[in-house]
Amino acid sequence: MTLIRRLFIVAFAASLVTMAVAQDGKLHIATVDMQELFKQYYRTNEAQKQINVERARIQKDNNERLARIRELEDTLGKLRKQLEDPAINDSKKQTLFKDWQTQQQEGIALDRERREFLQRRNQALNEKMVQRMKGILEEIRKLVEEKAKVENFDYVFDKSGLSTSQVPFLLYTKDATDITSGLLKTLNKDAPAGSLPAEGDVKPELPSAAPAGNE
Repeated sequence: MTLIRRLFIVAFAASLVTMAVAQDGKLHIATVDMQELFKQYYRTNEAQKQINVERARIQKDNNERLARIRELEDTLGKLRKQLEDPAINDSKKQTLFKDWQTQQQEGIALDRERREFLQRRNQALNEKMVQRMKGILEEIRKLVEEKAKVENFDYVFDKSGLSTSQVPFLLYTKDATDITSGLLKTLNKDAPAGSLPAEGDVKPELPSAAPAGNE
């Protein structure tokens, strides 16, 4: 975003604030912690658990493929030792060398296939995760909007939002109402038993882009 565009946005926001104040002489402002709502929402926790199960399944498949590759590496090691044995005649060594080449090529192909499999599956899961988390975030956003309309707030600011320099956008507000706790109760009012995030659980961050998978 260019400096001119940023200044325009700031000026536009300031004009909206002025208009709102001019209507009744008082600006009705609320704050909300979107990070907190997102992390403590039971549907976010359930989605994360399902993603963890799928990721563990991918890792299990990967480990099985690695086990087959390790077996081939052991076989190649044994064949190499036989090829280095001076007691074995040339004819036998030629046969052993052909076997070594065949299994080496098989190992290379299997490892390439494993890496492609891992990248493909992780990419698909990451895309699925981002889309699901964005859907949950949109659900929360709509609830915040409904709350703002019912309570007749002029503005609702996300106090967890950070600028590009990692400094909070909202540093101070006078007489602002924090609606986070009330919204969280609404979000989790129908939460099934055991679906809420536990203390110490790793909480997902607000979605922005899909993370890369590990090989």
